[in-house]
Order: sequence, then structure tokens, then C-alpha cells
Amino acid sequence: MSERGPRIAVVTFPGSNDDGDARLALEHLGADAVAVWHATSELDSDIGGVILPGGFSYGDYLRCGALARSAPVMDAVREFAAVGGPVLGICNGFQILCEAGLLPGVLRPNRQLEFLCTDVTVVVESAGTPFTSGLARGDELVIPVKHGEGNWVVDDGLYAELVEGGQIVLRYAEDVNGSRDRVAGIANRDGNVLGLMPHPEHAVDPLLGPTGGLPLLQGLIGAARERLAGYALGPR
Repeated sequence: MSERGPRIAVVTFPGSNDDGDARLALEHLGADAVAVWHATSELDSDIGGVILPGGFSYGDYLRCGALARSAPVMDAVREFAAVGGPVLGICNGFQILCEAGLLPGVLRPNRQLEFLCTDVTVVVESAGTPFTSGLARGDELVIPVKHGEGNWVVDDGLYAELVEGGQIVLRYAEDVNGSRDRVAGIANRDGNVLGLMPHPEHAVDPLLGPTGGLPLLQGLIGAARERLAGYALGPR
């Protein structure tokens, strides 16, 4: 019997539409995907990682992610992230992380004021996160995007700090939506929280298209497995 993969929570908000895809991708890669509803106030103790999936949480009223940041589950996600738990925010999940203060900046409407749905090439800027640990700076990944508000904006001073701190993780090879300096994904200071606009869960099976999402999700799964193994060992 094969070893059971780490349990990774996939949060569903009203309006999420990529939560099922995220669970399927995790299961495809050997993880144990756990559906978590937005009204949940605590995560199970054996959860090793969290995904905030894409979609249109709460209909994107006010601003994309602005209502989801106040969902009961987000307190549990904040606590999980604060103790080093790996959290991946995809598209709307990235927007939620920014609104919740777990990542810097804000996502605004695309420069062209149109919904963008296409495969894009992203370049790895930092391999210093669990999600990119199997990659090297300069590696290129082809992953689909599908968003109307992927234009990441931040002020000059904070942007300089993020670059210096290695928190810019992914850049688009070309300017696709007006995002500052082609930023496609950023991490928090500790590297355990990553937000990105491309959808890695849609890029894991060569029968369906590009597979650039594989190393990112494998990185999440590896970090979740390592976290749970550390808990199993207990204090040393």
C-alpha cells in the first residue's frame, strides 16, 4: 500500500470555481486534498498546507477578495501561516491574501481592461521558497492565466524592499496585464505564503496542456509533508 500523502486544505468561498480543480490536481500528485468551507473557524491539526483557490469569492463585490478576507476561515489561515504553514493563493486566492494583509500590494483591473485567458510563460525570480525549491532562478514555466484583475500594484519604497528581500518569486516573460515589472507571484518575508495569478492546478497533466504548474504544487506538497513529519517527531 502506498504511503498516504499529506493533507492539504482547499478552501471554498461562495463564488470559488477552481476549488475542485485544485483538489483534483493535488490528488493527481499524491496529496490528500481536504475540502474546507469558508465558515470553518479552525483547521484540523493534521493539515500540512492550505490553498486559497481561484474564482470570484462573494462575487468580487467591493473589490476582489475584499469580503473573503473577513471569512471565519481566514483567521485560521492567518494562524497557520504565522507558525510557518505553507499557504498558496491562486488568482482570487492571491487577491484574498493581499486584502487580508498576508501579502503586500493590491490587484487592480488589467491594463487593457479586459479579461485575460491564455497560456503565459513565467520566469522564476526566486528559488528561496518551499514552492520553488525544486527550481532555479531563470527557469521558465508555462501556466494558464484567467483573470480580469491581475495588475499587481505597490509603491516604490515597498517594491524595492520586496526585491531586496527576494520576495518577488515569479515574473511574466512578457507584460500581459500591466502588473508592476511583470510580477506574477510574490511571497511573504518568510517565504511560506505565496500568491500568484497563473493557475498551476490547470497545468499538471500533459494530456490537457502545459505542465508548468507541477513543480509549484510539488513544492507545496513537499513542504506540507515536511511540516507534518516535524510534528510527528515532536520536540527534540
